[in-house]
Amino acid sequence: MGHPPLEFSDCYSDSPDFRERLKCYENELEKTNKFLKDAIKDGNSVINTIKEYSLAVQKFSQTLQSFQFDFIGDTLTDDEMNIAESFREFAGLLQDVEEGRMMLVQNACDLLIKPLEKFRKEQIGVTKERRKKFEKESEKYYSQLDKHMNLSSKKKETQLQEADEQLDKERQTFYESSIEYVYQIQQVQDRKKFDVVEPVLAFLQSVLTLNNLTVEMTQDFLPYKQELQLSLQNTRNHFESTREEMEELMKRKKGSAQICIRHSQQATMEGYLYVQEKWALGVTWVKYYCKYFKDSKLFIMVPMEQKTGTKQTTSQLTLKSCVRRKTDSTDKRFCLDIETNERCSPVLLQAISEVNRKQWMEAMDGKEPIYRSPNQKQAEMELNDLGFKFVRKCINFVETKGLTQEGVYRTVGSNIQVQKLLNAFFDPKCPADVDFNSTDMDIKTITKSENLDYRLGAVHSLVYKLPERNREMLELLIKHLVSVCSHSIENLMTVSNMGVIFGPTLMRAEEETVAAMLDIKFQNIVMEILIEDYSKIFKGPPEETTPPPIPPPRVTPRRRQPITISKRPPRLFPGLQPPVFERK
Repeated sequence: MGHPPLEFSDCYSDSPDFRERLKCYENELEKTNKFLKDAIKDGNSVINTIKEYSLAVQKFSQTLQSFQFDFIGDTLTDDEMNIAESFREFAGLLQDVEEGRMMLVQNACDLLIKPLEKFRKEQIGVTKERRKKFEKESEKYYSQLDKHMNLSSKKKETQLQEADEQLDKERQTFYESSIEYVYQIQQVQDRKKFDVVEPVLAFLQSVLTLNNLTVEMTQDFLPYKQELQLSLQNTRNHFESTREEMEELMKRKKGSAQICIRHSQQATMEGYLYVQEKWALGVTWVKYYCKYFKDSKLFIMVPMEQKTGTKQTTSQLTLKSCVRRKTDSTDKRFCLDIETNERCSPVLLQAISEVNRKQWMEAMDGKEPIYRSPNQKQAEMELNDLGFKFVRKCINFVETKGLTQEGVYRTVGSNIQVQKLLNAFFDPKCPADVDFNSTDMDIKTITKSENLDYRLGAVHSLVYKLPERNREMLELLIKHLVSVCSHSIENLMTVSNMGVIFGPTLMRAEEETVAAMLDIKFQNIVMEILIEDYSKIFKGPPEETTPPPIPPPRVTPRRRQPITISKRPPRLFPGLQPPVFERK
């Protein structure tokens, strides 16, 4: 099972579960860092010690064999399967060619050592610096929070306001450092899948070329190299498209550092609360991490302070009611009472701010609910004849004038012209007849479509579970994309490129989270299938009406095995050339 995604929203709650997940990423980062050190050391050994070349290659292959990629999520694409198994394939090949292959490895430093050192410095090094900043700001914020909670409400209002402002400032600084650290550590986790494999792949090709491998070994390796490079490039493309979405999500989360009320199997509300506890010698306030599940009314309290001589355990209570505590009845601010089935007297809770108290009360159906805006009208979400007319007009224009234009659908048009076009076409006061051939309209404007938002969960079987109008629109669009891809030699828009562009548009998640962003790569694959198998999918419904297949867990056998070097049939290809990779 891979590491679960780190949500930016969890940075604000900073729960123990979040810290535990973050620790898994940090352990993986240290393991990767150690692996890179070993790989760099072993690579230098190959370069500098010709006499020990055989031993060095053997140890290097063992290092590759022992390393296993961890990943985010619970499902791998075919390309990621190839990448995950690539080091084992490399190791096996090195074992085969190790005997008698002693020769100076030219240019190995540029191919292997420098890229890995660059990755350690620019990726892992930056991540460690952000970790230091995160730990520093974390300590400052929680120290300030503990002091803040001990302030009496009897102090002057100006003093309380100053204290609140100082805490808000510390909280925002801590939240920004946390979200930046989470973003960076996940980026490293994803980037290593190609930034670490590519240098090793380049080095491996250099070893094979400079040692004058036999024709049979070269023929076996070249098809694998080409297919793996395709997997690397596809993974890079998926990463780039996902990164842009994640950066936008991170910016939005930074701008609105609020705790969201959830309506799912997760806790409806969670965070730190201070709980009043009465003892023989007086009253104390104890910090708990609390979770509330609205459906079951379950309220869980996890103690965060271990008292000497007292055994504290997690408490699970069933909520009966929630009432705001008046300020004149306690010297603490932000308080609320809850009644539970398990305790005879109310439990007095203290939130960390007034906003936080309102959020807890809303989640527990207290007296101060937060106003929520009404849902968007259903009519605005439905397809109509005007929408079909608009899409058909766009398609006709593109197919008439833009099929051979390089970068069609990849190159973004002017936002001003796009908005002007939409306003003109959908204006109820006009006849919805726009002249696309006017001089101020270009092909980039027509192909910047951001309003299609269909949810496709599977291929073929689920296509025919869509509403008829939605399926008609989908068929219209896919047929057009098939036409565009048929001119890929001129416009350079392959099926894979179309998947990257239209996958996130047609299958946008209901909620923008890191996990949803990481699923974009699968959306792209679904789009590729829709385009490549257009004739089969839209010829008619499947013969047997069955529910869409559910992806099996990782423990089950895979339908498709990763590519291998040894099992591929021999094929004739020209001699190997030093690889050239894209660097961004």
